Amino acid sequence: MSFPAEAVQWRPAIAVGLLALLLAWETFQPYFKLFAGGREGFLKRGRHGLINLAIGTINALMIALVFTGIWLATTTWAATHQIGLLHWVGMPVWLGWAVAVLLLDGWTYFWHRLNHVVPFLWRFHRLHHSDRTMDVTTASRFHSVEILFSSLLRVPVLLLIGCGIEQMALYELLLFAVVQFHHANIGLPAALDRALRVIIVTPYLHKVHHSVVVAECNSNYSSLFSWWDRVFRTLRILPNPRNIVFGLND
Repeated sequence: MSFPAEAVQWRPAIAVGLLALLLAWETFQPYFKLFAGGREGFLKRGRHGLINLAIGTINALMIALVFTGIWLATTTWAATHQIGLLHWVGMPVWLGWAVAVLLLDGWTYFWHRLNHVVPFLWRFHRLHHSDRTMDVTTASRFHSVEILFSSLLRVPVLLLIGCGIEQMALYELLLFAVVQFHHANIGLPAALDRALRVIIVTPYLHKVHHSVVVAECNSNYSSLFSWWDRVFRTLRILPNPRNIVFGLND
């Protein structure tokens, strides 16, 4: 079985399993007390999560029904006509996979940053930031117009990189897992978080990004690998993340 088929087959199980694990972690050891105890808090949390997951399901259906075929056709055409960086520069197979994942994540950083600095794009991206009780389900809360734009713009990006569908599938799996992880209402031991954030975005870093303080919100744009914020000087570390308030004032 090829990697893309395996990715498609296992991604729902991975998504549900990781979601269940992080929901349990949030329940028994939450970083912030976002919801009150008792029946009222339980119902409020349930409603919050169902709304976010419903938004994510709509977006996932749009991608599956419309864009997956377009991306496959794009990568197939690029391979047939030897279009893109990975086809123009000879390199070992393993290095090609690493470069593909790296460049896809670099594009994700710049796209995310554009959504904060371009007012028209921010109109849609702010749905994601409007969640005042950020938890693992917030990872699914994106405006469908933002998903539409990002999915369309991925086409020229795939062409420029010369990315294969297998490489894109690997990147999507890694990205999805880390995005769920760093949105979750959890905390890691300080030493472990410091070690992990040398490479990937951790819950601590992303909590800063969802701060109601504009300067803090406009930082820490990385999604999978954390080093983009160091390279482009958008990294922000707060001395006490427990003082962060999520959401928007507008």
